[in-house]
Amino acid sequence: MNSVCFTGHRHIKSSDMLQLKSVLDSTVTSLVKRGATEFYCGGALGWDTMCANMVLYLRKRKGFDIHLHLVLPCSNEEQTAKWSDSDKKMFYDILKNADSVEYTAKSYTPTCMKQRNARLVELADCCVCYYDENNSRSGTGQTVRIAQSKGIEVINLTELI
Repeated sequence: MNSVCFTGHRHIKSSDMLQLKSVLDSTVTSLVKRGATEFYCGGALGWDTMCANMVLYLRKRKGFDIHLHLVLPCSNEEQTAKWSDSDKKMFYDILKNADSVEYTAKSYTPTCMKQRNARLVELADCCVCYYDENNSRSGTGQTVRIAQSKGIEVINLTELI
């Protein structure tokens, strides 16, 4: 295994936050020990931001030789148009520290998020998710189903917290 994608909900229950960060840390560390070096994030708020920051943290603090790749659905300006200033700052900090950035569309389209989700899975050998199965009609649900149909390992951290 070499590559991991992340998918998850934008809203994380505050009661899950601390334990979720800990489980994410141990999961990514375990995947690195299994050979993962390439990590793909979709650049959304919430879970994607948490995962991107975790990869950057582990690379800096633990010295892991790992790479963060962003797969974004549309231009930075369009993606962040309705975000708060603090969320935009975090996004641009992550963008600056990413090893690569890929856009699935030049501008926002009705299908650019689905294209981004499919591309994340296309690049991955494993999918780490924060997925509430009661919310199966979400983009996260779609991404998990794509990963399952590809036959790659799916690790749902909601089952571990």
